[in-house]
Amino acid sequence: MCAAREGRWCRRQQALLWCVLLAAWEAAWGQLRYSVPEELPKGSFVGDVAEELALEPAALGGRGARVVSQGRTQYFALHASSGHLVTAERIDREQLCESEPQCVLRCELIVEGEMKVYAIEVEITDINDNTPSFEEVQVQQEISETTAVGSRFPLPDANDADLGVNSLQSYALSGDEHFSLSVQAGGDGEKRPELVLAKALDREEAAFHELLLRASDGGDPSRTGTARIRVAVLDANDNAPAFSQAVYTVRVAEDVPVGSTLLSVTATDPDDGTNGDIQYSFPEISDKASNIFHLEPKSGAIKLVRNLDFEEAESYELEVQARDGGELFDTAKVSISVTDVNDNAPEIWQAQPNPDWRFSQTQRPGTSGSQNGEEGGAWPNNQFDTEMLQAMILASANEAADVNATLGGGTGTMGLSARYGPQFTLQHVPDYRQNVYIPGSTATLSNAAGKRDAKPSGGNKKKSGKKEKK
Repeated sequence: MCAAREGRWCRRQQALLWCVLLAAWEAAWGQLRYSVPEELPKGSFVGDVAEELALEPAALGGRGARVVSQGRTQYFALHASSGHLVTAERIDREQLCESEPQCVLRCELIVEGEMKVYAIEVEITDINDNTPSFEEVQVQQEISETTAVGSRFPLPDANDADLGVNSLQSYALSGDEHFSLSVQAGGDGEKRPELVLAKALDREEAAFHELLLRASDGGDPSRTGTARIRVAVLDANDNAPAFSQAVYTVRVAEDVPVGSTLLSVTATDPDDGTNGDIQYSFPEISDKASNIFHLEPKSGAIKLVRNLDFEEAESYELEVQARDGGELFDTAKVSISVTDVNDNAPEIWQAQPNPDWRFSQTQRPGTSGSQNGEEGGAWPNNQFDTEMLQAMILASANEAADVNATLGGGTGTMGLSARYGPQFTLQHVPDYRQNVYIPGSTATLSNAAGKRDAKPSGGNKKKSGKKEKK
């Protein structure tokens, strides 16, 4: 009994084993292969399964034929009425296989009525559906203006998910003669663009350079992605300040108020930042001039900090310097001329009159050929001679006809010696610029007291000769 049972079990095991082997043989013998491009719409034709298996389409439907894909997503289906294998979803090769060189999807056709399984492989081919792209479409590269020609700088890579000729094939650069493009092949076969400095930079000529980098694939038509490269030229202190004039000249009156701006010097420096910041100074200046003039370090204005005096100095020669933040500098000369103003009143010194003073016979004032008046020195009683004597005295005193000016008499009067009679009131004030003619003499009486701006005694009189420049 047991032996019989064991025999039946053994036969069943053998039958099952044959069925498995047969199914495996049928599956291997019935393997189907197809190829379709990616991105086909749902329901697109993949292959004619019924024809490949020499089965009637109706027989496939009656025998419970169906397609099963690996994984959760069913990418293919069997069209029951036609026996065609069709797409059940839109297929994106880059999403399924990323950078794999070959993308193959596998599924099985199961015919339940015949207990047959047919393996199906569908290769998804690439189409040029991706444009090369850069992670950043706006890129800024900083390069110093002193960078040597031939220097290289890496540029951003472009990415293209397509394969083969549809992938990224070339780069191109446009926009400026200062730069060229070099493309290096990496160890992984990728192309790496580099920016090459082809011409020396000058920030003062151009602070920025705008470039356009193009990445193109080999599709037909070709797809191109772009990135804008902005090169910012970093400044170097390659320019010294420069004054607008080599020599600045100005004429100022000696009575100009303290605090006035006499002139301003101006220098320019095309460099950027601290390299172009200018400070003005007097590199060398005498103690005397430094007490009179002040130079504003930022504006270049020269201001007066103490009163000028023409009688003290008629001119000043100064040196100014403009220095940038990088220690480059320029110098210029400043010439300040001081003009005189009538700021000094005339003073009289011509002593107490000598009691024995008298005119000689040949010098006595009067008309030509006239010898009126007393030889002993009595005051002339001739009106004309009297006025001439007055004119002589007044001319020698310049403009002493001031109510505060007296000589030997009371306010507003001028007298001689007591022996020549009473004091006389000043009248007929003459022009001090004119010479006075003394009749009977070969000489004329000039402005003996000096010019209008003559200084009083005590060290304030003008010195003769040219003034020393300060």
